[in-house]
Amino acid sequence: MKRLLIILFLVAAPTWAVEPDEILSDPALEDRAREISAGLRCPVCQNESIDESNADVAKDLRVLVRERLLAGDSDQEAVDFIVARYGEYVLLRPDAGGANLILWGAGPAVFLLVLAGLFVARRRSAADGTTPLSAEEEERIAELLKD
Repeated sequence: MKRLLIILFLVAAPTWAVEPDEILSDPALEDRAREISAGLRCPVCQNESIDESNADVAKDLRVLVRERLLAGDSDQEAVDFIVARYGEYVLLRPDAGGANLILWGAGPAVFLLVLAGLFVARRRSAADGTTPLSAEEEERIAELLKD
């Protein structure tokens, strides 16, 4: 029973970040605000959305998102408003276009370069003219290592 309670508290913990005074009276707007907040990174916390964070700046951003929605902004306009002030760092999933395309492609490109390097190194070692040890040479080495 204790384990079940602990698990329930851990699962419900992220919902405690949004304080009662922040919640909008319109359930549809509150759902939109929660969805937007889940996609925005807290500038203080690492890889934690503002919806989950208890930091003061996260609370300010949650309130700002709700104010923008009450002002009539669309979801994208509210996100653009936050990004214009805090930069693309606040997006948990940045766009994969423009300058970010270099960052998205850098990992796979380095991986392919390493694979190509390993392939070339293996071909060179096979083509350098060395032959494997004979059975007699391996036995001689084993005898020398015993001493």
